Amino acid sequence: MTVPFPATQPGPWTAAAMIAAVVLTSTTGEVLTAAAMKSIGDLDEIRAVSGMKGAIRAVVTCPLFFAGVGFLALAFFSLLFALNHLNLSLVAPASASLTLVTNAIAGKFFLKENVDRRRWTAAVLVCIGVYLLAH
Repeated sequence: MTVPFPATQPGPWTAAAMIAAVVLTSTTGEVLTAAAMKSIGDLDEIRAVSGMKGAIRAVVTCPLFFAGVGFLALAFFSLLFALNHLNLSLVAPASASLTLVTNAIAGKFFLKENVDRRRWTAAVLVCIGVYLLAH
């Protein structure tokens, strides 16, 4: 069985835009979902007081949670689109590793997480690896 593949690959700017769409929608979805879970509180405590239905109700009534799920769905379809036009050997490592970098940045600035020097060093090394992969 032959897998059809476009005769020409998109240019580097188009490829970068496709990967950026995956990374940015994924990071936005993950940040919104994390913010939702932090705003809800400890689900074990909610479940102890209100039962499983109460814990589920706490999650499904949180607008941030659904916004996060929506962005994660966009990230999934952006990934499908990118895989339709680009090589898996570029899209998968680039989007996964750059998402690690943007999650560290977003965690630091939007969620006020403590991102230590080791994580920043890892993020820089990931950027170097993505650069080497793309060239």
